[in-house]
Amino acid sequence: MLVLAAKRLASLVATLIVASFVIFFVLEILPGDPAEVMLGINAQEDTLAALRSEFGLDRPPLERYADWLAGFASGDLGQSYTYAVPVSELIAGRIAISLPLALLALALSTAIAFPVGVYAAARRGRWQDGGIMALTQIGIAVPNFWFAMLLVYVFAVVLRMVPSGGFPGWEAGLAPALTALALPAIALALPQAAILARVMRSALIDALHEDYVRTARAKGLTRTAVLWRHALRNALIPVLTILGLQFSFLIAGTIIIENVFYLPGLGRLVFQAIGQRDLIVVRSVVLLLVATVIAVTFLVDMTYALADPRLRRKPR
Repeated sequence: MLVLAAKRLASLVATLIVASFVIFFVLEILPGDPAEVMLGINAQEDTLAALRSEFGLDRPPLERYADWLAGFASGDLGQSYTYAVPVSELIAGRIAISLPLALLALALSTAIAFPVGVYAAARRGRWQDGGIMALTQIGIAVPNFWFAMLLVYVFAVVLRMVPSGGFPGWEAGLAPALTALALPAIALALPQAAILARVMRSALIDALHEDYVRTARAKGLTRTAVLWRHALRNALIPVLTILGLQFSFLIAGTIIIENVFYLPGLGRLVFQAIGQRDLIVVRSVVLLLVATVIAVTFLVDMTYALADPRLRRKPR
């Protein structure tokens, strides 16, 4: 198990380094000068040169990349060009919204998908199964920002049950904060719940055709007992992988949803930083998202290995 963990960790660290290189230099070759964006196109050249020197923009790209990567590893993400504050402070304030939003959406998608997937698998071939599969196909096909706009129109404009956007802050209380995150979380959760329900159904149907299920039925167990006691436990193994991937998708999906609902999270921060040519903020947030995906992938791999002993065996 330790050997497997070490190999996976080394591979993921190498992936993170390659991703950081790509992120830095892709943004580096984009047109536009951060100094001109901050000072305006009519700024004097000596003023522009002084600002570039202040932020280290006049240094060689490889040197700036090495310093940025070393700072990221130590927790020092540098200083924002636009806000003139440490990037880590900006991210810390915004992640307090994006992370709870992603976790709430993951909890909702799981709560919806598990019973729906089990129900569809238990009624395979019947009209209930066909109806559920049709609904999940719609959920997969429709983008989450369309769900977001539909939810805003119904619950905020027509019914006036919740605000259409904005975030009151956690200091306003748990209930107002969760109310503001409710519609964004539902918009994020519905497409992912559709995917997870289909995976749950397929995995459970495959498990129901295994030999141990036939043996259990031959011993006199009912179909319901076999499904819940035996098949469901083994069907959860591939579902774990999808859950890990979905958390990564939800973190990335907040970038669009936060702009629909005007939530001051990481998504809004990235859009604002792109418009202001604040490249150090863009690089740091994107690399943080990549690191989050890599960390979740590592945890899912380890959980998968714990659930399936075959993955821990040494190859012959």
